[in-house]
Amino acid sequence: MRRFTLVILPLALASATLPAQTPPADRGGTAAVGTLHSLWGEITGYITTTAEELPESLYAYRPTPEVRSFGQLIGHVAGAQRLICAAALGEPGGAEDDIERTRTTKAALLEALRESTAYCARAYTQTDAAAQQRTRLFGEERTRLYALALNATHNGEHYGNLVTYLRLNGRVPPSSRRSP
Repeated sequence: MRRFTLVILPLALASATLPAQTPPADRGGTAAVGTLHSLWGEITGYITTTAEELPESLYAYRPTPEVRSFGQLIGHVAGAQRLICAAALGEPGGAEDDIERTRTTKAALLEALRESTAYCARAYTQTDAAAQQRTRLFGEERTRLYALALNATHNGEHYGNLVTYLRLNGRVPPSSRRSP
């Protein structure tokens, strides 16, 4: 018991003297949206880096005939972001596969990805209170916060696909690279 007191008491006293700090995401009523924004931003950054660095010759690569190609995955992410973030903003969105079906070159897909990312960035600036508003997504009523979470999760799912494609082509994914 004495040993426990000797260890715990100094820790308790030290923590009591620390100033109360609010994490940056908690300021201004954006703790939940801010957390999702950080997650989405990191994953979307990896997807964008992959799309930028990949040579156009690999945009048609697909490991098996049943799955999307690199380019189709980039188009799918761009289209899904546009659709899901429109719901998160309470705005009408296009069809999820519009970009995937209509854009095929690296330049056109990168442009669409950047546009949808800029559009989504606006959705991730709303307050937690605004994100509690209701919206319709895939025929169901949800909160805007749900849409933001779904978007971040969806991007993570497809970044996982891209990682596999990169590894099959002897490339190191952006998330696995060492920082300088």
